[in-house]
Amino acid sequence: MKVVLLTGASSGIRYQTAQLLAQRGCKVYGAARQVKRMKPLQKWGVIPVELDMTDEKSMESCVKMIIENEGKIDVLINNAGYGSYGAVEDVSLEEGRKQFEVNLFGVARLTQLVLPVMRKQQAGKIISISSVGGKITTLFGAWYHATKFALEGFSDCLRMEVAEFGIDVVLIEPGAIKTEWGSIAADHLLASGKGGAYEEMAVKTEESMRKQYTSNLLSKPERIAKVIAKAGDRKRPKTRYLIGFDAKPILLMKRLLPDRVYDKLVKNML
Repeated sequence: MKVVLLTGASSGIRYQTAQLLAQRGCKVYGAARQVKRMKPLQKWGVIPVELDMTDEKSMESCVKMIIENEGKIDVLINNAGYGSYGAVEDVSLEEGRKQFEVNLFGVARLTQLVLPVMRKQQAGKIISISSVGGKITTLFGAWYHATKFALEGFSDCLRMEVAEFGIDVVLIEPGAIKTEWGSIAADHLLASGKGGAYEEMAVKTEESMRKQYTSNLLSKPERIAKVIAKAGDRKRPKTRYLIGFDAKPILLMKRLLPDRVYDKLVKNML
């Protein structure tokens, strides 16, 4: 039985992935700050674990407990993360650092903690949920995109380092998904722009984001969960899985168009 540690398991893609993996026979430790939100997952056999991706002791305790209970960790799914939108001038460095702590440094530390046991096993998979936003940019998303671009580079380097130990490193790159992520990002944008020089543009962007993330065209979390599960099951998974509504078209647009033309198109989409 595969032992899986999945972070951010309390909502969205993460919740669906925990359920799917448990149904497929994996022993899943679903980790998040809000343990109560994971309680319904227990009926599928998921074990809820409290985990704060910005707290060193919390991460150490989580990994230590799983290794003591199971003697191994086969798959680490780095799924915790959030998007804090706002103009660079308006978003505080404290908020920027917090986003890096969750979206990158927490991932890095948890990876460091599971690598010794995976090396000993001579096997393992580290699957990180990036985004098409790790390759393209959107208006007011500087800090979010910076974390995802960084996660892409981090994972590419890690993949080369650990390959000889039988460890696979995989990036999942979803496009727009029908989850609460969009409304959270929009809330941050509205709050950060209030009363500032970018307020008018921020309000317009916030309205567009809410409209987009309530659209029925968006991919459902279950679709992404299936891809994550497939990557965890495969003996030799792809290094990247680009999936979801608008992911491939917008990436193609970014690659083909000159920067200023791309910028103009993105702003005109509001």
